[in-house]
Amino acid sequence: MTFAQTVFLPVTPDEAFGLVTQPERLRRWMTITSRIDLRAGGDFRWTVVPGAYAAGTVTEVEPGRRIAFAFGWEGHGEVPPGSSDLTITLEPAEGGTNLTLVHAGLSPAQEEDHAQGWTHYLGRLAALAGTGDAGLDVWVQPEHFDQIAGADASFAVLDRVLAAVTPDAAARPTPCEDFDVAALTDHLHGSIVSIGTAIGAQFPAEFPSSSVTFDAEARLAVVIQPTLEALAHRGLEGTVDMGFAVMPATSVANILNIELLVHAWDYASALGRDLEVSAELSQYILGLAEETITDQVRASGSFAGAKLVDESAHALDRLVAFTGRVASRG
Repeated sequence: MTFAQTVFLPVTPDEAFGLVTQPERLRRWMTITSRIDLRAGGDFRWTVVPGAYAAGTVTEVEPGRRIAFAFGWEGHGEVPPGSSDLTITLEPAEGGTNLTLVHAGLSPAQEEDHAQGWTHYLGRLAALAGTGDAGLDVWVQPEHFDQIAGADASFAVLDRVLAAVTPDAAARPTPCEDFDVAALTDHLHGSIVSIGTAIGAQFPAEFPSSSVTFDAEARLAVVIQPTLEALAHRGLEGTVDMGFAVMPATSVANILNIELLVHAWDYASALGRDLEVSAELSQYILGLAEETITDQVRASGSFAGAKLVDESAHALDRLVAFTGRVASRG
């Protein structure tokens, strides 16, 4: 069976093409992370919701007009990568562009499932094109938590904050002592590269330069995407050689989760805004922090002592207080 839907976007066809092909644009309405080799025969991989990865091959590319994919899902026996046909066509219309998405090669049950998903995401795409912000996607809340889903969900929260970090925010102070926003970005970049290298992430040959125009989102997304992909492929079994120590893979994944969500709070605090995050995700990461940040870890200087906070406080406040920060929510 085939699903088809058309939505109007108040942008030009070229702008619409960017919204459906560029990773930084895809993250605004559909994906948590995305990788795409934008040529016929190139592969793609999108983290759509925590633990769910669309993948396959680009089959056609006509910039500003059309893109097609051999589409499926990693680990999905019924719709594996490349097993269905997804086509997006763009046609000029008065005041914008008509975007038509056609997903063919599905069984009736698969068509019903994908219709629900595409209707949700095309609505978010229309909202983004119309207002500039589709909002935090409620679907990024994992149904079941583990360190892989938690890391995906934490990056979804972090990325919304990073999108608001402008170049003139680079010198703003953060809750991390001695770190302004630029230094925090350098720290998080280094931490992610260290973890990603240890678990087999494939990084680009060159990273975006931090010396030309400060762009925290671009600098971090390019290393977080392959790190999360490597974690999903590697899994949580066994140990990881971090260079300074051999650690259980679960411990390394714990650190990644904590880094992503706690530093999201640091960025939000530097910008003077509340962090959009669920109590459930915050509570899950707090549990990982309580397991990971021992007295020995604090003694090494990695974390300050836990701050006092009321037990009835929001889980995010209790998380940041446990990591040695002074919690405050507007």
